[in-house]
Amino acid sequence: MQVEFFHDVICSFCFPMSYRMRKVAEKYPKLEIVHRSFALGWEKDQFIQMFGSHEAVKPEVIHHWESANQNDDEHRFNIVGMKEQDFLFPTSKNGLKAAKAAGLIADQAAYWNVFDGLQNALFVENKDISDVAVIEAVVKQTSVDFDTWKVQFENPETEQAVIEDLEKVQAYGIQGAPAVVVNQKYLISGAQPQEVIEQTIEKIAEEEGFQLKGLQMMGTDAQACNMIDGKWVCD
Repeated sequence: MQVEFFHDVICSFCFPMSYRMRKVAEKYPKLEIVHRSFALGWEKDQFIQMFGSHEAVKPEVIHHWESANQNDDEHRFNIVGMKEQDFLFPTSKNGLKAAKAAGLIADQAAYWNVFDGLQNALFVENKDISDVAVIEAVVKQTSVDFDTWKVQFENPETEQAVIEDLEKVQAYGIQGAPAVVVNQKYLISGAQPQEVIEQTIEKIAEEEGFQLKGLQMMGTDAQACNMIDGKWVCD
């Protein structure tokens, strides 16, 4: 069962949602979680169109952080620290390309680690994650090979891959981030509570005839069992 997780590095509600989705991935390891880009502010021109100027973005967005911090299970947002910073609010482009590059050279786990690292750098450490130097420092903290990542980050195909994700946003009719699309037809919108996400996925799995948990401990010998052709087959 495929789960496409649409999110943006600068999206405040994506921060708590990613935390919960990691728990979902741990609980249901058979899910195929695919990370997709959603750009709230691809470049500064989009910010100017939405807010009137790039300078006007931070005061408005920090107000949203307060709500996101209440939504966050760990209340990790450093709002006071962000107010003290003098850089303009980061755009999405470089951060999304950075995460996508990690996914292209490695796997979805690498994408997720870079994505979460960038979000932590913004929301907790209050760094400008549109700054390539900041991005590079985050990547170096992960297991991704930096030199290989750097080449991929600068490769035009990486930006094209991000744009293809943004086209999927349009195709699915997604209106905001975070968003989760299951099997290309079921939409979970917003940073929902953990139990809501799990209940929804379990309901979809039941409707789709998908066995979320392929292993069971059965009998006194604690055999490992799998469902094969409608029957339990145990080692």
